[in-house]
Amino acid sequence: MKIIIYGANEVGSLIATEFFEEHDIIVIDPDFSKLEKFSRLDIATICGDASNVNVLREVDVKNGDVFIGCALLDEANIVGCLMAKQLSPKIKTVCFVSKKETRDSLRAIWEDDEREKDDSAIHIDHVIWPEKLLTQEIFRIVTVREAIDVENFAQGRAKLTEYRIKEDSNLANKAVKDCDFPEECLVVGLVREEELFIPSGDTKFQPLDKAIFMGTREGLDVCASRFFGDTGRIRLATIIGGGSVGYELAKSLERTPIKTKIIERDLSRCEFLSENLQKTLVLHADATNLELLNQENVADSDFVVSVTDSDEKNLLVSLLVKQFGVKKVVARVSQSIAANLFEKVGIDIAISPRNAAVNEIKNRVIECQSCILATVERGLGEILEVVVPGRFHDILLMNLKLPARGVIAIIQRSNRVLIPKGKTLVRSGDKLIIFTKAQDAGAIREYFKK
Repeated sequence: MKIIIYGANEVGSLIATEFFEEHDIIVIDPDFSKLEKFSRLDIATICGDASNVNVLREVDVKNGDVFIGCALLDEANIVGCLMAKQLSPKIKTVCFVSKKETRDSLRAIWEDDEREKDDSAIHIDHVIWPEKLLTQEIFRIVTVREAIDVENFAQGRAKLTEYRIKEDSNLANKAVKDCDFPEECLVVGLVREEELFIPSGDTKFQPLDKAIFMGTREGLDVCASRFFGDTGRIRLATIIGGGSVGYELAKSLERTPIKTKIIERDLSRCEFLSENLQKTLVLHADATNLELLNQENVADSDFVVSVTDSDEKNLLVSLLVKQFGVKKVVARVSQSIAANLFEKVGIDIAISPRNAAVNEIKNRVIECQSCILATVERGLGEILEVVVPGRFHDILLMNLKLPARGVIAIIQRSNRVLIPKGKTLVRSGDKLIIFTKAQDAGAIREYFKK
């Protein structure tokens, strides 16, 4: 696949380095110094502007498969995508935007084109607002009390949850086979010292491991209450930073019984938040003020989310509220490389909007035919969805020899969701949801295509 990327910033770099080994990548940017970092990789570069038709012709956009506009200016990305589509109607276009208003305007234009069925209209195939993806990810995580990652499958009837094994956990130093996990729940992965592996029955949980479970919603709820103290209703949330992510997250939380407060230091932004949020308490203050955090009883929060536009402030605030005893702290990181560092110094969950955006491109655009439902642990693991082909005869799961390590965690059969065991029959037409390491995903997909 030929992928043309406009913008050599961090997002463009993440996309290019993620896909260059399996795809032809060309990066366009008007700043030559930003392109120099690609010189040691098999990535072609062009110094120029994607709004220039000659530049697009130079990169042979007519034979391109995907054009991604991820420069810093929304307007530049829009023009680049429209120019690419004009020169090559078959090319898939992906436009990054930084403002909600831009995304809403593009969506309104697209919907008008659909209603009018105007074949001559030029539209953008995918519009990505990273902050919205980040908001959705944070919302999934914080609404499950102890989880550090949550993904939903099968129209919400099955899901994945990830937990950190604490020193005092009753799972610590215990073998998987000796744990009384619910029938509708499977442990599919463990992360230890930043390495992901699929455990066997003899594998022992160790403190600081991150354990990944898949199963039905009911089975995982029982697992959460039995092993992770995940009981009781979440009552109070505190959001640090009232920017686009903080605002969108508060709106989402207002649809739940969770009482929410936002701490924002900019007065005009506080006025906007107060006018547009119905139930959220808005505080005009600096969250790095220890006296304020004490006065506002931040320690009573079930979770704190720090989503300012400063990594340094998010780290400082997160460490402060951890000192106050908040059990679950989520921090936004702009530089994706910093996510692991945040977690190493004690932050429970560090999430980057840029990583969320790259995963969206991978799942919906670049590898949309590969049926990747989700990625976990910053791309170390993948959840695949494959349909068992008609040539397959009924076979016991225990006799199904996959070419690489993977866990068939969920079987969808008609309207049923099954959590399979060794003697479960796998039948043609079954939809399988499989957990595996990223490097093994290709082999497993090919196995079901043969």
